[in-house]
Amino acid sequence: MAEHTSSSITVDAAPEAVMDVISDFPRYPEWTGEVKEAEVLGRDERGRAEQVRLLLDAGAIKDEHTLAYEWIGEHEVRWSLVKSQMLRSLDGVYRLAPLAGGARTEVTYQLTVDVKIPMLGMIKRKAEKVIIDRALDGLKKRVESGGAQGSATSGTDKDGN
Repeated sequence: MAEHTSSSITVDAAPEAVMDVISDFPRYPEWTGEVKEAEVLGRDERGRAEQVRLLLDAGAIKDEHTLAYEWIGEHEVRWSLVKSQMLRSLDGVYRLAPLAGGARTEVTYQLTVDVKIPMLGMIKRKAEKVIIDRALDGLKKRVESGGAQGSATSGTDKDGN
């Protein structure tokens, strides 16, 4: 099994509000520093994204990739790489755990990245940690500032719907 990097943060909001922000891919450029574009390419029968194209610009790393999403219950979403220019694999998960009777949420983000260019495992884990920490901090700020202005079905798909 591949090594992964994981971190958690507590958000002062209900799990549903957190998941609303996580699942609102078209708004990712508003709160994630690295995501410049996000386009939902396909949705499941409940309107949740199944495939998303992301354009990333993280300084030295610029990449366009497509991720496939799997929604597990109401408090977990997993993703895996479909295609990329720079990545061999990218597997991640957000797990939400209600706290304080559902008034707060512990968010755990787990990530495994494998790049096409050779990279020391130690450097790769450090990069994963930076990605995770930035994402969790951005998610916390977005949710707590009332940034959940949509739902899992907000935004447009590739056909403009």
